[in-house]
Amino acid sequence: MFSQTAEYALRAAAKLAANRGRSLTSAEIASEMQVPAGYMAKVLQTLARNGIVKSVRGIGGGFSLAQAPETLTILDVINAVDPLKRIERCPLGLPEHQQLCPLHRELDAAVCHIETQLRGKTLADVVDSRQPNAFPAAE
Repeated sequence: MFSQTAEYALRAAAKLAANRGRSLTSAEIASEMQVPAGYMAKVLQTLARNGIVKSVRGIGGGFSLAQAPETLTILDVINAVDPLKRIERCPLGLPEHQQLCPLHRELDAAVCHIETQLRGKTLADVVDSRQPNAFPAAE
């Protein structure tokens, strides 16, 4: 259901949340999360552009969360790289479907439920920040 980019963004954000107060390089995050380094660099740049992470160049630099993990929701991270899309009109474009048909109304309700769930969970809820290496690498 979620794009690979959203998955990688969540992995990176969770890794940074677990290493609170410490900057990590994109190479470190990519290696530990088993994500191609170039792809992770692009994901982190997108997260930085959207205010989820901040970056510091130079020696001792890297990426860190721009907000406390307690205030950053899973939905914030996903929407920064690949926003969830609500269904506002019938994708078939049929003139008789001025409002959502029953099928698309149900699909939109499911997206709404997912949004609500993800908005209600922060990175702090899903990461034990007391254990910096507790976030497992991807399989």
